[in-house]
Amino acid sequence: MSKLEQILILDPPHDLRFKGPFTDVVTTNLKLKNPSDRKVCFKVKTTAPRRYCVRPNSGIIDAGATVTVSVMLQPFDYDPNEKSKHKFMVQTTFAPSNVSDMEAVWKDAKPDELMDSKLRCVFELPSENDKVNDIDSSKAAPVLNASKLDGSTLPKPSSLSLDDTEKKKLMEECKRLQSEVVKLADENRQLKDEGLRMRKVPRSENMVSNTAALMGRDQASSSLPSLLVVIAAIFIGFFLGKFIL
Repeated sequence: MSKLEQILILDPPHDLRFKGPFTDVVTTNLKLKNPSDRKVCFKVKTTAPRRYCVRPNSGIIDAGATVTVSVMLQPFDYDPNEKSKHKFMVQTTFAPSNVSDMEAVWKDAKPDELMDSKLRCVFELPSENDKVNDIDSSKAAPVLNASKLDGSTLPKPSSLSLDDTEKKKLMEECKRLQSEVVKLADENRQLKDEGLRMRKVPRSENMVSNTAALMGRDQASSSLPSLLVVIAAIFIGFFLGKFIL
């Protein structure tokens, strides 16, 4: 094995395995280890860039350090009869002493200074046994949660005494509120009676004023015929006196 081939160790070394179902994002990790005593630049490429999200897809690995790359497979309709031809390639080169532009590093690197590590993508569907185990575990989880819930909700003696005191306080508060309601009802009734009384007073005053007006009209109407009688008597007396004289 040459020195160039030793600058990067992949884990897993050959295949990237994705376990379905593929109705949601499936993530697998790829570990890149630098066993050398120099810094190493790396970048990850794939034949299907729209199908995968790789983080980080490039960077620098210090001497003796390890970087974990997350490869996220996007949801898709899996066809068991179709074999995946997707592949990944991890390209590596020794980092220069001063790294300011990563693109320039890859552009200026010579072919014999590059190390290419290829991986194949493998899709796996869960077996029937795995499905049964998942169903059993999903059924057992609610039972365990229910048992924990029952155990946690069992009242303790101290909580019982606390509930009794709270009940007493609530009863006293209810009695106090009931007495306030009775007082408010009495005040409301008094206000209603006062309102009725105030309404009756103006009516009686109006009736008195109306009666006085009617009496005045009656007096005026009764005095009018008397005045006419007096005037008529004067005229009759005048004419009789004239004829007699």
